[in-house]
Amino acid sequence: MARKAKSDSGDTAANPGRLKQIALTYKMTRKADPKVGLVVAGVGLAVFGVLLAIGFLIGHPVYLGILGFLLAFLAMAIVFGRRAERAAFGQMEGQPGAAAAVLQNVGRGWTTTPAVAMNRNQDVVHRAVGKAGIVLVAEGNPNRLKTLLAAEKKRMGRIVVDVPVHDIMVGNGEGQVPLKKVRTTMLKLPRVLSGPQVTTTNDRLRAMGDLMSNMPLPKGPMPKGMRMPRGGKMR
Repeated sequence: MARKAKSDSGDTAANPGRLKQIALTYKMTRKADPKVGLVVAGVGLAVFGVLLAIGFLIGHPVYLGILGFLLAFLAMAIVFGRRAERAAFGQMEGQPGAAAAVLQNVGRGWTTTPAVAMNRNQDVVHRAVGKAGIVLVAEGNPNRLKTLLAAEKKRMGRIVVDVPVHDIMVGNGEGQVPLKKVRTTMLKLPRVLSGPQVTTTNDRLRAMGDLMSNMPLPKGPMPKGMRMPRGGKMR
């Protein structure tokens, strides 16, 4: 009885937490997308209405009505999720360190290391390792990033010579990848490494160390006023 009571209290506490999270997500999304409520409700009503109409036509309004309600709820959740994701990307876009937040949610099979290289202008290179090889994701000024990427590739080339290296420059210009498409672009890369090879690559890169390993970086987008310490390169 005690275990059941404890479990029930845990479920009760979790549900308000989920509802609160959904409410906060909706408020955040509505700031960037004022029509999100109308769009989501419209999708739900349309799906339910179509299936209910079909139900009346074939003589089974109850069954199709129940199915329509379930499918309408699913459609609303999908549409809301996509618009919330779009709103989140819109708020992060242009902020230093935004790509690091995206990389943390790429998915299973990827090991990400934020800010493996950075300069005083807040141009940053992040690293992700997976079955597609090594992916360097850079954000900042395109001209300065070319030098930063070349230096990081040269540094890694001393340790990892048999692993493909891809680079993604985040932005909306020519040859760049928009922030919202970084995850999709990475997942489309061909898988050429096995699980043990990925592990070995990660071990080698960890042994090499990162330029930013001694710097306490905040998670997600970095403050705009942040500056690199004066002096030599960090090790």
